[in-house]
Amino acid sequence: MEKQKLNFAYDNEGDILDISIGKPEKAISNEITDDFFVRIHPRTKRIVGFSILNFKKRSAKQKGEISVPLHAEFTM
Repeated sequence: MEKQKLNFAYDNEGDILDISIGKPEKAISNEITDDFFVRIHPRTKRIVGFSILNFKKRSAKQKGEISVPLHAEFTM
């Protein structure tokens, strides 16, 4: 499996955190739970990232901790 970096970008005005797997790509966003979107490449159907709306608002409510409905596998 190819290693890819996670890239984070925060839009302060929109209060949106975007997480891209590798280089950010154009994608179709599907909401999987309130304010949490998975971004899917339209041609390959692979997951290319995630978006969390109301990121700061969620963080304040949860005292700095945010849980997301994501299962991941990491290897070292």
